[in-house]
Amino acid sequence: MIPVWVPDGPWIDGVRHAGAMTLDVASPSDGAVFATVGAAGPPDVHRAVTAAETAFHDRRWRGIPVLERQRVLGRAAEALRAHDGELGRLIAHEMGMPETAARYVEVPYAAGVLDYYAGLVASVGGETLPVDIPGVDPAFHVFTTRRPVEVAALITPWNFPLLLPVWKVAAALAAGTAVVLKPAPEAPLTALALVALLESAGVPPGVVNVLPGGDDVGAALCAHPGVRHISFTGSTAVGREVAAQAGQGLKRVQLELGGKSPALVFADADLDNAVSQCLFGVYFNSGQVCQAASRILVHQSQYDAFLEQFTARAQALRVGAATDPDTDLGPLVRASQLTVIQDHVDHALAGGARCLLGGHPLPGPGYFYAPTVLADVSPELSAFQEELFGPVAVVTPFATDPEGVALANATPYGLAAAVFTRHLRRALSISGELAAGTVWINTSQMQSPTVPFGGMKASGWGRELGRAGLEEFLDTQATWIDLHEAPPTYF
Repeated sequence: MIPVWVPDGPWIDGVRHAGAMTLDVASPSDGAVFATVGAAGPPDVHRAVTAAETAFHDRRWRGIPVLERQRVLGRAAEALRAHDGELGRLIAHEMGMPETAARYVEVPYAAGVLDYYAGLVASVGGETLPVDIPGVDPAFHVFTTRRPVEVAALITPWNFPLLLPVWKVAAALAAGTAVVLKPAPEAPLTALALVALLESAGVPPGVVNVLPGGDDVGAALCAHPGVRHISFTGSTAVGREVAAQAGQGLKRVQLELGGKSPALVFADADLDNAVSQCLFGVYFNSGQVCQAASRILVHQSQYDAFLEQFTARAQALRVGAATDPDTDLGPLVRASQLTVIQDHVDHALAGGARCLLGGHPLPGPGYFYAPTVLADVSPELSAFQEELFGPVAVVTPFATDPEGVALANATPYGLAAAVFTRHLRRALSISGELAAGTVWINTSQMQSPTVPFGGMKASGWGRELGRAGLEEFLDTQATWIDLHEAPPTYF
């Protein structure tokens, strides 16, 4: 099941290590362990950071001419495309994303990210600046250069086990940074496959190191003095811990955290399109998406019609094993998540919400939850406020535009939002009032390697993708050259 070219343990400086212990990898579709990999311990963390530091300082990657680095990243993108079938199956087995989605959405998108950052490698540069110094002839030549961060720790979750590591690794490589990647323990194999493909494309050993393991590995990376930048994607609770640890070491930090994104359906919205987009926004990857538009706020004039159409279409979604080509919704990643979701659903029903569809786990084996529609969900309920990471639509009516905006902003999060209306003036006015890093108008869940992505409020700091994602891994250095025939004296 695991391609023979995929390492099955910590990958440090181009060599597979045994690790301190072993880590079982189970398929969410049936709960069965299908692979065992070596898991890193504290000595592996130090070894990996040291390898990255050495790779940075001996310039084995950043010293390669820029056009060749572009070609390497381009070859890496083609390697992903060439192995799309194997990668799709691996993703399906590790985390339960339907294999068709993994192969035809996640893998091509990841390859596109590598292509995009390949194009930015040669754009890393500074500028020449004028100066103003009171009482002194400004005969100075001043320019800036962009210097890559030396070593970055990249900590990624399980829900997109190829795409999210690529977001970080591709930007870091475009900048010239060396990295240590710590994937989620539920899905380490896809990250190990990624480093194998990167090195086969020409990325030198030691530039990208991968440490499978648990929270202790991530904590050790954050605390290591050789790590100068931490890029973390995961829950807001863990993000706060990462930020605190980074503060102790005065490390740079980029956080892409949780979300509870709203979709606002106004009275003049195209109802068919709103229903279709909201279905995708709630149920893609079984709701295990940080920007999932799982809070649907519908104007009271459209509310009943929306619920009827949305519920009927949700009921038609096919739930099944990730490897079944007919599957629309695969399993959740772990059994414990079924209990978490059920607790929120039960709390919502006790608080006056109506369950129009689902509201319960499905028989195993595997960790399946029925597509669920909850109506009349009050803003104070946990299902409205908290990220459920499951296939649960929370639907609430509103009466006026200001009420809709207030409901949209009524959570601690600010990752994304969707607006459905036929009026451009309303769309732009409303989007400007939404505390969200991304706003979609008459669509949902769209992303591109060229467009920055990140959140406001408790959804994080900084941005990934786009030029902004590259900037996260660059420092600015200013250089002054005195051009005076007789340099000025000051004392």
